[in-house]
Amino acid sequence: MERSFRGFMYVLFCLLVLLSQVGAAQDVPVRQRSVYLTKSPKDEVTEVFVAVQNVTTLRFERPCDPAQTKLLGWEARFEPPLVGGKSVVLVPFQKLAPDDRFMLLVTFVDGTSLPFIVRAGERGVDGQVNVFAESESPAAIRSRLEEMQEENRSLHAKVRRYHEEETSVNHALAALLAANRVELTPFKLWRKWRLNENGIKAEVVIFDDDELKRVAVVFTLQNLDEQKPWALQEASLTSLLTSEEKPFALRMSSAVISPGKTGRIAIVTDADSLFSNKGRDQLVLEIFRDGGLRQACVYMEPAPRHRR
Repeated sequence: MERSFRGFMYVLFCLLVLLSQVGAAQDVPVRQRSVYLTKSPKDEVTEVFVAVQNVTTLRFERPCDPAQTKLLGWEARFEPPLVGGKSVVLVPFQKLAPDDRFMLLVTFVDGTSLPFIVRAGERGVDGQVNVFAESESPAAIRSRLEEMQEENRSLHAKVRRYHEEETSVNHALAALLAANRVELTPFKLWRKWRLNENGIKAEVVIFDDDELKRVAVVFTLQNLDEQKPWALQEASLTSLLTSEEKPFALRMSSAVISPGKTGRIAIVTDADSLFSNKGRDQLVLEIFRDGGLRQACVYMEPAPRHRR
């Protein structure tokens, strides 16, 4: 099987959104979580985090009373709250300010009620909140057991991944690139971009190796913010043909980039990732900072003359 990868066409038309705060509400992660309440007077009122064009559903153990369940001041910001069965659905149609607070009083058919505070989700949006009014109820115990089992599976997966990383050539190469030791790797510079956007000065460099078996992308970020540190939340490499997540190695020069400091993120993947069973593929590499904001989007595809 023959391939030539010299001359990869790398497209970065989304890099203009690098570290931009514009449209951040659409990039925050949507999550499902459970809330376990007690009867202690020291308990704080539960906060529910919402965002424009996102649906937030609260699920309870008891049926709700639609006539007595109220969201105070919803008219200017929310669609009419939907209350039915054991669910309350909230959909904001305007962006909420960080200091906006709305009181939600959920009343059940037995006459009891629970208060909530609805606010903008800057670091995460609640897609579904499962509310257990009795933390020791059978349903609450089952839910907690399921969460513990899922956490256990996640920890086992992390242990396996860390073991693989210890013996992975790609992770070793990514570590050298993150340490700015390109001369110790087989990589050669292919393309370079520089940007200065919204408090971050960035350089994006794409490498390939002499045998054309691997591709690397290195982000060098200088945090110009005088107060807020920069931290990576997630990176993903996905096929546009199949939506399949592709494997890659990632290393950072430091977990957090302090104000005024510079850090590097290095990502290495096999060149085979640029092909799928359907033929030539296109990959999208996305970088998300803490809070879920997408910071960079790099599109990569092989040039037309490349063949398997």
